[in-house]
Amino acid sequence: MIKTLIVDDSAMVRDILRDFFEGDTAFNIIGEAVDGEDAVNKIFSLSPDLVTMDIEMPKMNGLQVIETVMKKVSVPIVVITSQDTAKTAYEATLKGALEFYSKDTFTASLSTLKRQQIYETLKRISGIKAQKTASLAVPVFEKQPEKRNIHAVVIASSTGGPKALSNFFSILPGDFPVPIVIVQHNSSGFDKNFAQWLDTFTSLNVKVADEGETPKAGTVYIAQTDKHLMLRGSGQNCFLRYNDDEPENNQKPAADVLFRTAAESLKESVISVVLTGMGSDGAAGTQKIREMGGITLAQDEETSLIYGMPKAAAETGCVDIVLPLDQIPEKLSRLTQ
Repeated sequence: MIKTLIVDDSAMVRDILRDFFEGDTAFNIIGEAVDGEDAVNKIFSLSPDLVTMDIEMPKMNGLQVIETVMKKVSVPIVVITSQDTAKTAYEATLKGALEFYSKDTFTASLSTLKRQQIYETLKRISGIKAQKTASLAVPVFEKQPEKRNIHAVVIASSTGGPKALSNFFSILPGDFPVPIVIVQHNSSGFDKNFAQWLDTFTSLNVKVADEGETPKAGTVYIAQTDKHLMLRGSGQNCFLRYNDDEPENNQKPAADVLFRTAAESLKESVISVVLTGMGSDGAAGTQKIREMGGITLAQDEETSLIYGMPKAAAETGCVDIVLPLDQIPEKLSRLTQ
């Protein structure tokens, strides 16, 4: 069973989360903490497999708790917060939090499908250390793709993605010559907050993608929560569209949808990048990009918080280049010149 500690200064929120976890027998609530200091003490004394963390609390806030704990022990922490502290939730990923959800998610209106998706994500997160240890190394390698005009870069990321993307955009030149479109798995509903937060790491303009707009150089487009983002049209006349189809790989938005439609629209003039994340979203899309003549990249195991999505992509045999995260921006700059 997954030993779970609930941290929140609101008794009502703790009750709501307890009810949620009691809906799946895999979770065993071993304690509750009512403030930051209480959280630190109970994490060290109870050794939980999973911690849900509030942000605004007495004595120590959630960021301080995460920072204090991570200096001594690696424990899977999921932030559960409100809209007004959403940007801080993304800061928590830099401190070591693995995922976050809005408190509004855990209401009576939570659908059975969404509930099961969250259970599955939390189960995987609780076993991250074991999962990473058990993964097989894929060495860094690089094919030399033929030079061609590139019209867009598409990126897939999930667990660990916010931190990886903040590092990525801190390195990527501010005059990057083509638009970038990103599917970051985001169950919180904080898509606008994510775009605003990510915007602070780059001189490029980061925004949530709008229906029907044409991607332009100098701009990074983030997929909305709970809709599939697509690239339609052809060449430099392509445009962004959304659909409300069923999830793929339990994800919506799914990177496979973005990659597949980008491959169909841009043929050899697109580059795909698969970054850290659980599951296999992006693998089938990587195959499609390669099949249509595009260039494919994936993050290496060593720098991936979760080597799930990049590993699945690499195992298709359709990845041209595997690199550490900090080398990917320079490679993209060269490929798009």
